[in-house]
Amino acid sequence: MEILVSAGAGAVVAALLWLAMRPTFASPLFARTNHRGASVPVAAGIITVLAVLFLAALEQLLVGLKIDQDVLHAGGLGALVIALGFGLLGFIDDVAELGSAKGFRGHLGALRKGQVTTGALKLIGGVAIAVWAVALFDLGRPADLVIDALLVAGAANVGNLFDRAPGRTIKVSLVLGAILLACTWGEAPPGVAVMLGAAVGLLLFDLREELMLGDAGANPLGAMLGFGVVLASPLAIRVAALAFVVVLNVASEIVSFSAVIDRNPLLRGLDRLGRKT
Repeated sequence: MEILVSAGAGAVVAALLWLAMRPTFASPLFARTNHRGASVPVAAGIITVLAVLFLAALEQLLVGLKIDQDVLHAGGLGALVIALGFGLLGFIDDVAELGSAKGFRGHLGALRKGQVTTGALKLIGGVAIAVWAVALFDLGRPADLVIDALLVAGAANVGNLFDRAPGRTIKVSLVLGAILLACTWGEAPPGVAVMLGAAVGLLLFDLREELMLGDAGANPLGAMLGFGVVLASPLAIRVAALAFVVVLNVASEIVSFSAVIDRNPLLRGLDRLGRKT
């Protein structure tokens, strides 16, 4: 029950926030050209982070007022740091992108030349945030800490890798998130349901090309799913998840995910479902 309530609350809050903040995102600061050449505001995914923040505050308020409630679980400190940290780094990269380097090789190559791109800042900062968050649970287990931090940081980047077409990152996240929540229904990791719900609240607007999640939304969404796996899974599952994340990140340096999706009729149909032609 708490998963449904948390997800529903996230969806409602995110949708209302977008409707209220749409004039703000109409500023030229956010205007970017999408895959069809249309001008769409970027970084609107930060609204999912705000939804997590506001609902976490509501949860703490209810606790502070000693009001019994067992249905809203917006997430503990670790989930909040994941959302805010990755959302902030992604927002900076969206609105103040510095450098033309792309991918791990590009950003690391720029670093070797003494150039700190916003992508490199996101890479280094993302690892730092992941280490801080997982250290809350991996204290005294250095091997687990390294595995879990890399999983969270790598998952954050995977979220960004799919953010190349309207609704794609949200659709992929919903599939993976549904599997995670179904496997942990009795003890769902806090924060995941709210973040997924918030993404659902923006899905229709994303598909209509009224907004782009940007790194501000794709990175925290991916990171939260990775963090959920960390909280809910034994070491063997986390290692397997890390291997999967590494494969996706390495593959992105070699092949285009969009090209792979377009070559497969089933994936292409799901990817374009609800989108403008």
